[in-house]
Amino acid sequence: MFLPQEVQEPVVTWIKVEKPTFDLVGVVLGSFKLTGFLLVACVIFGAVVGAALVLTRRRKPPKPPLDDISLHLDTNA
Repeated sequence: MFLPQEVQEPVVTWIKVEKPTFDLVGVVLGSFKLTGFLLVACVIFGAVVGAALVLTRRRKPPKPPLDDISLHLDTNA
């Protein structure tokens, strides 16, 4: 059986690709950016939670725990 030349032998097409390189500087700079973002986010979150705690503590004056059930024997009522 006679076949054409293209069918008998497989044709391989090679594409030249550059050798991949590891970008250490890019990885380090990316991790610094992520760390900086997390640092700023945590500082802002801590400031908001701290301010909320301070404001809620200042609004309600502390009452003695037994004031509601005390007989108040020290007053002349």
